[in-house]
Amino acid sequence: MNYLWLIFGLLSALFASLVAIFGKIGLKGIDTNVATAIRAVIMAAFLIIVVAFQGRLNKVSDVLADKKAILFIVLSGVAGALSWLFYFLALKNGKVQQVAPIDRLSVVFAIVLATIFLGEKVSFYTAIGVLLIAAGSIFVALG
Repeated sequence: MNYLWLIFGLLSALFASLVAIFGKIGLKGIDTNVATAIRAVIMAAFLIIVVAFQGRLNKVSDVLADKKAILFIVLSGVAGALSWLFYFLALKNGKVQQVAPIDRLSVVFAIVLATIFLGEKVSFYTAIGVLLIAAGSIFVALG
């Protein structure tokens, strides 16, 4: 059975947790929007290096030629930027143990939105899990 999705998902969660820790430490006494902009530039440079290292820079024109793909990549980028802006504002004003679980409500929102807009089916167990994630996020943030 292929468990790469799980390994990559866990690595994503680990590095997302480091965003909260490093971000909280780095935000002391600085403007959160400037910090977010600097983070975005670093991420863009890092990702360009990854794509170049993989030898895939020649595929940029293929992506740019697909108008629908570009539209949704742009929308995703704007949504991601807004997420970071609000995340860093929340981290600056709250504790990591409050902000991180509330941010993870994105799982709940993603599943609900995927059901509405993508027609994805939600099983009984998935619905229970979503309710538990929502309750757990709130309990941890308020605890």
